[in-house]
Amino acid sequence: MEGDKLIIKEEHGRVARMVADAIEPAIRKTTRYTVSVGGESGAGKSEIASELARTLRQRGIPTGILQMDDYFIFPSRTCHEMRTRNVEQVGMYEAKLDFLECNLRSFKRGDPDIYKPLSIYQENRLTTEVMDLTGLHVLIAEGTYTTTLDFVDCHVFIDRDYRDTRKDRETRARDILDSLMADILERDHRIISAQRNLAQVIINRDFSGIQIVGDVTAR
Repeated sequence: MEGDKLIIKEEHGRVARMVADAIEPAIRKTTRYTVSVGGESGAGKSEIASELARTLRQRGIPTGILQMDDYFIFPSRTCHEMRTRNVEQVGMYEAKLDFLECNLRSFKRGDPDIYKPLSIYQENRLTTEVMDLTGLHVLIAEGTYTTTLDFVDCHVFIDRDYRDTRKDRETRARDILDSLMADILERDHRIISAQRNLAQVIINRDFSGIQIVGDVTAR
């Protein structure tokens, strides 16, 4: 998503390197490998995905990122407005996850590029772009619901809830943290926390380390 604000801290880089250490042997056994970075809003998904991509590139593994924010049906600020008017709007149906699956499948089968949506945050506008996949070895999909995606070799889940992420959300200044927002985050929490058991790698809530709880080899 164009215009998103990343605040990368030392702990993001540290756990990203741990994740890279865990999955690098599996990556090097395949030609194209996919990773998801999921968790609740404000958990640090974008920052960790960015640091993971940077770490892998430093190790000679070309890596790209798909942001789930680009795949929402409505532009970011419109989506937020709709949520504040009716908390029942909050759910996985807000995003075109099937489109994201399609793009991951295209990457896995060796397509040279993909046609994908693009959200421009400052303009509250959706458009499209062609993403060149040439030479990429790894593609990371990051976003709240990405742990549910099928065409992913390793799901990484950040084990933090909306209470843990309050300070980060305030720093990014994306939302006003009032009682209505608390209701939205609580609903999101119920949906996303249930996806934890789908992950192969869990990032500890305090970023102190990771747990490998499943097979990270390519599927």
